[in-house]
Amino acid sequence: MRILIIGGKGTIGSVVTSHFEKTNDVLIAGRTSGDVTVDIADSKSIKAMFEKTGKLDAFICIAGEAKWGDFDDLTEEDYYVGLKSKLMGQVNLVRIGQNYLTANGSITLSTGILADDPVVKTTSAAMVNGAIHSFVKAVNLEIKNGIRVNVVSSGMVEAAYDKYKDYFPGHNPIPMTKVVNAYVRSVNGKGKGEIIRIYD
Repeated sequence: MRILIIGGKGTIGSVVTSHFEKTNDVLIAGRTSGDVTVDIADSKSIKAMFEKTGKLDAFICIAGEAKWGDFDDLTEEDYYVGLKSKLMGQVNLVRIGQNYLTANGSITLSTGILADDPVVKTTSAAMVNGAIHSFVKAVNLEIKNGIRVNVVSSGMVEAAYDKYKDYFPGHNPIPMTKVVNAYVRSVNGKGKGEIIRIYD
């Protein structure tokens, strides 16, 4: 398969990339480096990226920003960071990217446990993750050409435990093997409109 991984050099993305590139032709997209570059907050940049990649069998997004902060401190502009990047960035990837997929192609988006089990300082991030879950369920009712759209929603991964453990008291870090398998299930399985949760 010819697979594009957006955010393929990040904490999770690098591990997912290492798995898929063993048996597939993998392209990496990043904001400043990779086989192609993209700013997912800019739909023109997304279009330009797909023009460079050409036809794909699947693409995975493991990218997108959202502002963390105390609810009383978050401004309207702070919320727009997540709305523009993680939410509309992934919506636009589906909207534009569907035209560059082969028949029965696969799209995998990424969210996280905050959609279902938020912690303090995450009103913006939790809102965006929940919206993506709703989008994935709805878009599969209409997307054509046999394309499947799923989303992987993970808890705090082992690789990020030391950095974020204070935000997630009592949460079990998720082994990267479980996270990788969730992306494999989305890409290589037949599921459509699934929210693939790995929370424990």
